[in-house]
Amino acid sequence: MTKFDDREHAFEKKFVLDAEQKFRVEARRNKILGLWVAGLLGKADAAAYALEVIKSDMEEPGDEDVFRKVKQDLIAAGKKIPDVEIRERMNVLMTEARTQIIAEANK
Repeated sequence: MTKFDDREHAFEKKFVLDAEQKFRVEARRNKILGLWVAGLLGKADAAAYALEVIKSDMEEPGDEDVFRKVKQDLIAAGKKIPDVEIRERMNVLMTEARTQIIAEANK
């Protein structure tokens, strides 16, 4: 039973590490997205806006809450960015964020 218990603990540890990394990647993606949108909106404090975008991801599971936030902010500012462009940017930034987090972990 010891090998089975050891294996179970290893799987549990990997699950926790994977979940933590997923959270960090999504938060990093949201930060980069927030900085991009802040630039489009002409925000003086881009970092504060990026933090708002990060926090918006806590409303519901998935990316829709983040998409909704930036879309509404862009509309309110009179910026007409197509939904597909925002979603594509989110996908590209997810890959970029994952690359950054992995690079940091391997330092």
